[in-house]
Amino acid sequence: MSSIKTPKKIAAIGSQSSKTITILLDQSFFIFAGLASFWLAWLVFREGLATGGWWLVGLFFVVWAIVSYLALPRLHRILSNMYVPNYFIGRTRTADGILSDPINLSVRGSEEKLHKAMTAAGWVLADDITPRSAWKMVLTVLSGRSYPNAPVSPAFLFGRRQDFAYQQEVDGNPRRRHHVRFWRCPDGWLLPGGHRVDWLAAGSYDKSVGLSLFTFQLTHKIDEDIDIERDYIIESVKKSEKYIRVAVLKDFSTGYHSRNGSGDLIRTDGDLPILEVGRIRIDKPIATLKRFGIIMDGTIHDRCPRNHETLLEELWSRRPPQILIGSVLMILASLFAVGQTLVDISSWPEILAVVMNIEQIDINLANTALSIMAVLNILLVIVEFILVGLLLRGSNRARISLLTVAMIAIITESVSVTTGRINASAVLLLTSIGVHIMIMMLFSSDAARYFTERR
Repeated sequence: MSSIKTPKKIAAIGSQSSKTITILLDQSFFIFAGLASFWLAWLVFREGLATGGWWLVGLFFVVWAIVSYLALPRLHRILSNMYVPNYFIGRTRTADGILSDPINLSVRGSEEKLHKAMTAAGWVLADDITPRSAWKMVLTVLSGRSYPNAPVSPAFLFGRRQDFAYQQEVDGNPRRRHHVRFWRCPDGWLLPGGHRVDWLAAGSYDKSVGLSLFTFQLTHKIDEDIDIERDYIIESVKKSEKYIRVAVLKDFSTGYHSRNGSGDLIRTDGDLPILEVGRIRIDKPIATLKRFGIIMDGTIHDRCPRNHETLLEELWSRRPPQILIGSVLMILASLFAVGQTLVDISSWPEILAVVMNIEQIDINLANTALSIMAVLNILLVIVEFILVGLLLRGSNRARISLLTVAMIAIITESVSVTTGRINASAVLLLTSIGVHIMIMMLFSSDAARYFTERR
């Protein structure tokens, strides 16, 4: 007997089909943008060697930023989703999905008492990553100035980033620091072997700043022996709070050596200490956020707790940086197109004469053609501005439309560059291509898709 499809089932099937199509489109846009970014990198490298044009150095950094911060991370994300286990295996993951620092510490006790233990031991709560804190971090690393609350890069456990992180600068130098990230465990969730803890943590020591082995991004490089950092965290907390007890899960995992998400060597003995902070006395209440320990990966445990959908709606209702940055770049690209049109207007008769290979030209005909082109460009810019506005309000169709516009711009500008000679004007086109590649990478990201799908 065939089942009858109710309107709700039909709507659910339609919604799932729409999401599948959107994902396929995003992957197609990403593949196109990825290929375009590598083509642009090769073109810049080739022309730089052939012409010795130092003016291409600046463009090289643009290409490096695109490849390192957009193309390679997204490629890792796609590949890691295929082969990296998406459930708890005692390792965190980077935002790109690569296996990162091991879980080498756990805690039993409330968040209030955990904060009390860490601050009493001289640890400083790290700032959240925002454009302002990230920029401040860059400046302090370059200048060597102290930034005790410097943000810590996101790592993921249970499919979500750390709830908070603590750190200790070494000699006032932001390049070197002790740091540890904490995740709230889901209610009722047990470690392998049936042990209950309230928090899991990953601690490591940043010894310098360098390039990631996997993405070539600027990042902190950690010390190989993470057990030393684990033991340092425990000892620092025990010295400051006499009520803290420590239990150790011996051989929680096999001892191993590997690499973290930046390609740094790591090794551990596999033991997992448990900090017992439940007996710490709180003199005055400490303001804390309510942590739900929501699961967003493949872990099978209470995947839909109370307020689960509400939490997801709140999580994805905020405009992600990918949407904001991409929108700004789209507006700048549109303004660049207007400027390019104005440049073409000033030399249009000469250009048309050369193209038509004639000595004289009908100025009226040139002006008519020029007017039509200018009007079309202005209309296109207006449409792009409208689409950006709709995207900021959460329109998925506007996002797909802007991705299509960016793809067409890359194709047309690439044809102009490859059929002409590399000069100062072509460098502007190459820069525009780079900007449109960035737009495609940002608007085709998972965060951008989640934002528009849930509006």
